[in-house]
Amino acid sequence: MPSVIRTAVFPVAGRGTRFLPATKASPKEMLPIVDKPLIQYAVEEAIEAGAEKLIFITGSSKRAIEDHFDKDHELERSLQAQGKEELLQSIRDIVPANAQCVYIRQSAPLGLGHAVLCARSVVGNEPFYVHLADDLIDARVPALAQMARVFEKSPASMVAVETVPEEETHKYGIVKVNKMEDGVNQVLEIVEKPKPEVAPSNLAVVGRYVLTPGIFDKLESTPRGAGGEIQLTDGIAALLEDESVLAYEFGGVRYDCGTKLGYLQANVELGLKHKTLGPLFRQYLKQTISGPSGF
Repeated sequence: MPSVIRTAVFPVAGRGTRFLPATKASPKEMLPIVDKPLIQYAVEEAIEAGAEKLIFITGSSKRAIEDHFDKDHELERSLQAQGKEELLQSIRDIVPANAQCVYIRQSAPLGLGHAVLCARSVVGNEPFYVHLADDLIDARVPALAQMARVFEKSPASMVAVETVPEEETHKYGIVKVNKMEDGVNQVLEIVEKPKPEVAPSNLAVVGRYVLTPGIFDKLESTPRGAGGEIQLTDGIAALLEDESVLAYEFGGVRYDCGTKLGYLQANVELGLKHKTLGPLFRQYLKQTISGPSGF
């Protein structure tokens, strides 16, 4: 099996109902964190981890994603004519020249497992990343790049995990593991959204995966699970019967941008780190907190 991963899959077919009405006509993945949409953060992370083939599993009302990663020659000419070189480079460099974008329409909202299965014909017989843009991870070394390093040493399917409060296990896929070293663990069991009283642990799977092509046969035969959908977690549970699966405790801070609070937190934290806006934003927050009304 190749030790280098060149393909990333982005399931972006969800409707983002938690953010209505903002997502009525615009994809949730296009919601901006400061000055870039969530999906651009996701693509940049995958590219830094070596991905060159970018597969977007889309649905209705998702055309804006394709437009975002396409060339806009008219806009480029306008910015160039106005001498706005920094802005010009910001849109020219969204996707490097060696990267290929592929768009596949998910025929029905049948879940994350089905979305990944839709990419089978394009992925081929190679390992690949799955990146959920809702989970924004701020890290010195991007989370997928961290996982790529582990994969080079131990080429096996891998899920990114973090510890969550016990009362929140019903929101995640939860793993039972055999602790190894350096945040790398052997998965013994994986369960989709268990109630706290039956959860095998409080180690939760978050939106980063490295998967071997063996996952596709498992997803083909996976029945509908939680929510009437084909769950990727169930496919990985079946894969455990044939292959080793690792759980990697990544370094970095995750923001659940699928929730309004997590989305706001990400904007504040990344706004404070922004190279030009950061100092002014920090000053504004200090003044607001210490002002006459405070919070």
